Amino acid sequence: MSTTQHRASGSVYEQAHASPEFRALRRRLRRFVFPMSALFLGWYLAYVLLASYARPFMAIKLWGNINVGLALGLLQFVSTFVITTLYVRFARRDIDPAAAEIRRRMGHS
Repeated sequence: MSTTQHRASGSVYEQAHASPEFRALRRRLRRFVFPMSALFLGWYLAYVLLASYARPFMAIKLWGNINVGLALGLLQFVSTFVITTLYVRFARRDIDPAAAEIRRRMGHS
């Protein structure tokens, strides 16, 4: 069915969007994405604030020429990869199967 064809109560996409399964899928996605985004943004903001206002703390040497600021900066990259890995696992386990079922019910492959 093309996107211009309509059923009695709206297009296939409008019906899918209004379905309880799609709403549950969006809720599930939001329960992961919003807290994880807030956590990462808080962590990033803390790093920026520490770098701006706690220079003596960030300059503390940990070993060799590695200081707290550099270690926390590198942990920003690590946390990005961890969050990405967690999201991929979450999507494969919780989002993709539900989305596939909605597509199947809509008559698409």
